[in-house]
Amino acid sequence: MIVKIREQRNPKTGNPVTVISDIKHNPQVIEKLAKKLKSACGAGGFVEGKTITIQGSHTDRIKPILEKEGFQIEG
Repeated sequence: MIVKIREQRNPKTGNPVTVISDIKHNPQVIEKLAKKLKSACGAGGFVEGKTITIQGSHTDRIKPILEKEGFQIEG
Protein backbone atom coordinates (compact mmCIF):
# COMPACT_ATOMS: atom_id res chain seq x y z
CA MET A 1 0.00 0.00 0.00
CA ILE A 2 1.27 3.41 -0.95
CA VAL A 3 0.87 6.44 1.32
CA LYS A 4 1.98 10.06 0.94
CA ILE A 5 3.87 11.99 3.63
CA ARG A 6 4.23 15.75 3.51
CA GLU A 7 5.05 18.52 5.92
CA GLN A 8 3.03 21.70 5.88
CA ARG A 9 2.01 24.58 8.11
CA ASN A 10 -1.12 24.54 10.21
CA PRO A 11 -3.24 27.32 8.70
CA LYS A 12 -4.56 28.41 12.12
CA THR A 13 -1.30 28.52 14.10
CA GLY A 14 1.46 28.51 11.50
CA ASN A 15 3.14 25.60 13.29
CA PRO A 16 4.51 22.65 11.29
CA VAL A 17 2.45 19.46 10.95
CA THR A 18 3.22 16.13 9.29
CA VAL A 19 0.40 14.74 7.14
CA ILE A 20 0.10 11.08 6.11
CA SER A 21 -2.57 10.69 3.44
CA ASP A 22 -4.13 8.10 1.10
CA ILE A 23 -4.21 5.35 3.75
CA LYS A 24 -6.35 2.58 2.29
CA HIS A 25 -7.50 0.80 5.45
CA ASN A 26 -10.59 0.68 7.60
CA PRO A 27 -11.03 3.38 10.28
CA GLN A 28 -10.01 1.10 13.17
CA VAL A 29 -6.64 0.32 11.58
CA ILE A 30 -6.04 4.00 10.81
CA GLU A 31 -6.85 4.98 14.42
CA LYS A 32 -4.47 2.32 15.74
CA LEU A 33 -1.71 3.50 13.38
CA ALA A 34 -2.28 7.13 14.41
CA LYS A 35 -1.96 6.20 18.08
CA LYS A 36 1.32 4.39 17.38
CA LEU A 37 2.73 7.34 15.39
CA LYS A 38 1.70 9.93 17.99
CA SER A 39 3.31 7.85 20.72
CA ALA A 40 6.54 7.39 18.75
CA CYS A 41 6.78 11.12 18.02
CA GLY A 42 5.67 12.28 21.45
CA ALA A 43 3.19 14.60 19.79
CA GLY A 44 -0.50 15.13 19.39
CA GLY A 45 -2.47 14.61 16.25
CA PHE A 46 -5.77 13.50 14.80
CA VAL A 47 -7.39 11.35 12.13
CA GLU A 48 -9.64 12.85 9.49
CA GLY A 49 -11.02 10.31 7.02
CA LYS A 50 -8.07 8.52 5.41
CA THR A 51 -5.54 11.12 6.62
CA ILE A 52 -3.46 11.28 9.80
CA THR A 53 -2.09 14.64 10.96
CA ILE A 54 0.71 14.69 13.53
CA GLN A 55 1.72 17.96 15.19
CA GLY A 56 5.32 18.92 14.45
CA SER A 57 7.91 18.01 11.84
CA HIS A 58 8.37 14.24 12.21
CA THR A 59 8.91 12.82 8.72
CA ASP A 60 12.22 11.20 9.71
CA ARG A 61 10.60 9.34 12.62
CA ILE A 62 7.41 8.37 10.77
CA LYS A 63 8.92 6.89 7.58
CA PRO A 64 10.64 3.88 9.24
CA ILE A 65 7.52 3.07 11.28
CA LEU A 66 5.30 3.11 8.20
CA GLU A 67 7.78 0.97 6.23
CA LYS A 68 7.89 -1.54 9.10
CA GLU A 69 4.06 -1.67 9.01
CA GLY A 70 4.23 -2.58 5.30
CA PHE A 71 3.48 0.77 3.68
CA GLN A 72 5.38 2.22 0.74
CA ILE A 73 6.16 5.93 0.85
CA GLU A 74 5.40 8.00 -2.25
CA GLY A 75 7.47 11.08 -2.93
